[in-house]
Amino acid sequence: MAYIDAGKHKTKRAGAPGGDGCIFCDLPAAGDDQANLILGRGELVFALLNRFPYNPGHLMVAPYRHVGDYAELTADELTELMALTQTGVRALRAASEPHGFNLGMNLGTVAGAGIADHAHMHLIPRWGGDTNFMPIVGQTRVLPELLAETWTKLRPHFDG
Repeated sequence: MAYIDAGKHKTKRAGAPGGDGCIFCDLPAAGDDQANLILGRGELVFALLNRFPYNPGHLMVAPYRHVGDYAELTADELTELMALTQTGVRALRAASEPHGFNLGMNLGTVAGAGIADHAHMHLIPRWGGDTNFMPIVGQTRVLPELLAETWTKLRPHFDG
């Protein structure tokens, strides 16, 4: 039940289509990195824990700039996005010792993007035996760790 979010993180942003805010635009500006699960910040991109993770440590890296098309990211944004993703891999290895990772982007709603108008990279740690029928049946996830605990373990690895 700790993962049920009754829309409290849905914000309004002036000029946003339909009046809905964009978490990748709103959260970095909100100022409370721990409450917003922001792990690290670069000049052009930032990393944060996914509030609805598939596994403990599921994080995302996104540009500050509101851009939905991967092809529109600048070379500098792409470079920093991949560097901060690499920091995430190192942080997860140090903190959680996963056996592997899924790394990727869902570009467009038809490809599964929940937030299609702001490009973001997913980094999901994996362990042998971590998948079962639960994600398939009823879109249910089994998570042995609260987000606040994961944030506390990973955050120090994003300094420096």
